Amino acid sequence: MKKLTTLFLLCLTAQAFALEVAGVKLADSVRFGSRDLQLNGVGVRSKLFFDLYIAALYLPGKITSGAAVLADGGEKRMALHLLVDIGAERLLSGLNNAIAANHTPAEMSALDAPFKEFSAIFHAIGEMKKGDVITLDYLPGSGTQVGLNGAVKGTVGGAPFNSALLKAWLGDKPAQVDLKQKLLGGP
Repeated sequence: MKKLTTLFLLCLTAQAFALEVAGVKLADSVRFGSRDLQLNGVGVRSKLFFDLYIAALYLPGKITSGAAVLADGGEKRMALHLLVDIGAERLLSGLNNAIAANHTPAEMSALDAPFKEFSAIFHAIGEMKKGDVITLDYLPGSGTQVGLNGAVKGTVGGAPFNSALLKAWLGDKPAQVDLKQKLLGGP
């Protein structure tokens, strides 16, 4: 009976953290809003020869198309597990470049106010350390909550902002093509 109990507990532990990437254990599901979100895909964001963070996309159900994720107005989470120390300015610069690549100048202009709010949240955070976890949680009717290590740091309203933000990873011109494929459950 003791062996059976131990085996059962090991199975529960394996389900809670089903995946490990670059030494970081990732939950196979998270509770957000009114539902459990499932790990859709995970990958490492690299630039030049440096691994910057592990990105994990959580959705209500499996979606393998970037366009379908962007069109889905439901709850979702993008979690960034930092692999290096990084300042707000450097992180924002990379995101801004990837977002701009997926939008026309007119679209970027229309999103100016929410991006200023988003930038202000990260400037207030300042320097982020290796091991920190940034969460970008979308809750319909509320907006995108920016969290750091489980603490909400601010919210940016509107579905258009969340969609624009997610295009940095899932748009037609993502920051890193193989990361997009992995976030969508690909190899």
